Amino acid sequence: MNRPPLRFFFDYVSPYAYLAWTQLPALAARHGRTVELVPVLFAGMLNALGTTGPAEVPAKRFYIYKHTRRIAHELGVPFVMPASHPFNPLLALRVTAAVGDAEARHQLVSALYAAVWAGGGGLVEPERVRAVVASVGLDVRELLEAAQSPAVKDQVRRNTEELLALGGFGVPTVVADGELFFGVDSLGHLERFLRGEDPITPEEMERLRNLPVAASRI
Repeated sequence: MNRPPLRFFFDYVSPYAYLAWTQLPALAARHGRTVELVPVLFAGMLNALGTTGPAEVPAKRFYIYKHTRRIAHELGVPFVMPASHPFNPLLALRVTAAVGDAEARHQLVSALYAAVWAGGGGLVEPERVRAVVASVGLDVRELLEAAQSPAVKDQVRRNTEELLALGGFGVPTVVADGELFFGVDSLGHLERFLRGEDPITPEEMERLRNLPVAASRI
């Protein structure tokens, strides 16, 4: 029986999304799932929700850089902070959306993440994106032209809107059988969910969904 894919909503600007991607393909394979890669613009989500990104809060920015480095150490994966952060990931997201073949998209995502978070020179300059595209054997001119097309631009926007409509609020988010799992620290919860061991019952889910608010700062 074909099982639905794990839908991975991501943005290259997020170190947590990079760390999740280093683990997700193996996790999916353990449960007979594939991974569907869905590039979204995190900044667009923040604008829609009226919230602030973690790297826009100075104290939190410094903390997450330390935090993600420690997680990478625990996972045993490469981690090198880019020369500047946050940066504009839009070209890389659009190039990714322009790749239709699933395996080619997986290879490109891994290479683009390595460019940002594994000491690969970053993605700030368009020529760096072009170099990564070339490194995985894809047609640079074709993809860069496609990335500027209205259809591909609209695809990234629609991906972002879809995640918001699903109840998402950040990246990385994995959608598994209609359930959302946010953050690299939720991968263990995702795995238990796929094993049928989620501790949250449908009744509790409904109660949590409708839990009253007793105080507000507004």
